Amino acid sequence: MLPFIRSDLAQLTAYTPHTQESFTNGQVAKPISLDQLDTNESPYDLPEDLKQKLAWTLQTLIGSNRYPDGGHGQLKQAIANYVNESAHLADESFTAGHISVGNGSDELIRSILIATCLSGAGSILVADPTFSMYAILAQTLGIPVVRVDRSNQFEIDLNAAQTAIAQLTQPPIRVVFVVHPNSPTGNALTPAEITWLKSLPDQILVVIDEAYFEFSQTTLVQEILHQPNWIVLRTFSKAFRLAAHRVGYAIAPPNLIEVLEKVRLPYNLPSLTQVAAHLALTHRQQLLETIPQLLQERDKLTSALRQNSRLQVWQSQANFIYVTLKDEKTALATIHQTLSQQGTLIRQIAGGFRITIGTPEENARTLEHLITSLTSQ
Repeated sequence: MLPFIRSDLAQLTAYTPHTQESFTNGQVAKPISLDQLDTNESPYDLPEDLKQKLAWTLQTLIGSNRYPDGGHGQLKQAIANYVNESAHLADESFTAGHISVGNGSDELIRSILIATCLSGAGSILVADPTFSMYAILAQTLGIPVVRVDRSNQFEIDLNAAQTAIAQLTQPPIRVVFVVHPNSPTGNALTPAEITWLKSLPDQILVVIDEAYFEFSQTTLVQEILHQPNWIVLRTFSKAFRLAAHRVGYAIAPPNLIEVLEKVRLPYNLPSLTQVAAHLALTHRQQLLETIPQLLQERDKLTSALRQNSRLQVWQSQANFIYVTLKDEKTALATIHQTLSQQGTLIRQIAGGFRITIGTPEENARTLEHLITSLTSQ
């Protein structure tokens, strides 16, 4: 370890995404075709007409020598309009003042951590298994992470969570992160969990990550109008098909948004990315029309996998499903490797597999490869 680097970083591992070269059996020159079902992206690219509009914008309206709009004013208002519409709220319920935009939700999570817990001011609470970046980003900032378990139905152990908060550890818990529905397990927050979150004192920030809202159609965003210590996070990377553009947004009371804007990096969102997000909202009906098919494919794949007696397949409210083995857990790594060699990428996590829903053809191949791999074990 370099002498000028924090010693605790030696315990961390850099995030390494999958690449084509990782799955070529050593033959870098001949990459295989991959079904990329490991990162919960949409399997569908932007329609060609929208790509052409983006290309035209880049060629005619965006000067590469100029910084992007650093305040995101037009995009924030468009997002606020969509939030109101999607939650069936009055037009002015949320305004641009309720919105902060980030380079993916990861940047917003990092801004939240900087604003609440840095310099020993606080720690965070997560319920495992859940989205790993909450803990990873906290650890990169030297912020302690308090972990509690979930039940065998993946509900948060509320007694353990409440005990952890009541212990008044140093530093105290300042932020509770939850995903709704949870990743990797796909279950939405229960009424008991929501009631508990509402009961938390104002000195604890509640972050509800609704990355999969467009699939679940279950939101708690209206609670922000009544809860001064709540933030809802959403993203354009999933249902809106803009994973390559990295756009996430936070919805929160204006005084909380003002704080996030203070710690946000200037010009954090490139001009073309802002145009892409605005274009996606303008054409949201066209982009979101694939969701019914994806949900139908999810249910179809869930039903097919449940025919195998070795698999426990969990009901999901997102664009992925979570699968565990009922018998030998040690077979997970072998099955995962076999699938990768066949060109099927799924996520091995938390003692199971998270499988993103792809196109009908991708799902059919995934089912075939997984069942074949199980049979050979």
